[in-house]
Amino acid sequence: MTHNDTFLLAGREYRSRLLVGTGKYKDFDETRRAIEASGAEIVTVAIRRSNIGQNPGEPNLLDVVPPDRYTILPNTAGCYTAQDAVRTLRLARELLDGHDLVKLEVLGDKDNLFPNMPATLEAARTLVADGFKVMVYCTDDPIQCRMLEDIGCVAIMPLASLIGSGMGILNPWNLRLIIDQARVPVLVDAGVGTASDAAIAMELGCDGVLMNTAIAGARDPVLMASAMKKAVEAGREAWRAGRIPRKHYSADPSSPEEGLLQPLNT
Repeated sequence: MTHNDTFLLAGREYRSRLLVGTGKYKDFDETRRAIEASGAEIVTVAIRRSNIGQNPGEPNLLDVVPPDRYTILPNTAGCYTAQDAVRTLRLARELLDGHDLVKLEVLGDKDNLFPNMPATLEAARTLVADGFKVMVYCTDDPIQCRMLEDIGCVAIMPLASLIGSGMGILNPWNLRLIIDQARVPVLVDAGVGTASDAAIAMELGCDGVLMNTAIAGARDPVLMASAMKKAVEAGREAWRAGRIPRKHYSADPSSPEEGLLQPLNT
C-alpha cells in the first residue's frame, strides 16, 4: 500500500486499515505474534473479558499490547443494555488514563450476537455527550447508520454477517449504500472468515476491516494474520485502481486486431 494512502480516524492518521481483536488465542504469546503479523495499529480489547489493570496480580493484556505501540480500542463485547455499555466504557477511560476512542456494541441476543439497535442508539447518544469518540458496531441498515453518524459517532461498523460466523459479506448492496452516504469511515465488523472476505470488503470501498475470530480461530493464527494484512492491502489497491465494468461478454478485445497477418487467398 502506498504510504500516502493513510486512514484518518478521529483526527489521527493510520497506515494499516486492518483492526484486530485480542480474544480466543491460546495464550498471550500467540496473541502478540498474530497482532505483529497483522500489521495492525489499532487493537480492540473486550473490557469485560480482558484484564487491562482492573485485576491486580493477574496477567495484564497491556504487557503484550503496549499502549505506546498500539492504539487500544476498548469495546463493550458482552454488554446487552445501554447502561452496561456506558458503564464499561467509563471504566475503560479510567483504566487508560482518559482514553476516549472506544468501540460500542450492544448485543440483543446471546445466541446470534446480533446488535440491539435501539439500545445502541441510546448508548451512542450518552457516550458522545460524555466526550467519547465512538466507533459503533451496528446492523447493515443504511438509515440507522445515518442516525448513528448524525449522533456524532466517528466511525460506522456494520456487520458483514454474524459475529464469529465466518460467512463473509452477505449483503454487499447494503454496505455499498452505507459507504456512499457516509461522511465518516465505514469499517466492516464481524463475519469475515478468510482473506478473500477482507479483500471484497475493501474492494467495495470500506475504509477498513475489523476482525478477531477469523484470525484467532484459524489453524495457524499467525499465518492467517499475515494473509489478512495482504488481503486488506490488495483490496484497497484494487478499489483505488478501479475495476473494469462487469459485462456478459465483450466485443472489445484486449489485443489490437490492426496489423494482423491476413490469410492468403487460395
